[in-house]
Amino acid sequence: MRTYHVYVMASRSRVLYVGVTNDLPRRVDEHKRGLTPGFTSRYRVTRLVYFEEFADLRDAIARKRAQGSEAVPEARIGGRP
Repeated sequence: MRTYHVYVMASRSRVLYVGVTNDLPRRVDEHKRGLTPGFTSRYRVTRLVYFEEFADLRDAIARKRAQGSEAVPEARIGGRP
């Protein structure tokens, strides 16, 4: 059975990126090596700070939309109080 992940990546300057993938290790590696053109390579978003696993892609996409509009838990990114 295929699983899907909603993940949050961060840059050193705390720029956040929220994504969905069916292969988390591969996707994180692509971000770290700058293979993803656009936002993540421009802002050097290379550190995985949070992820959740889902069995259904629709649930993962719904969570991504919610995660993108919520404040990411600051404790997870070593952020400000």
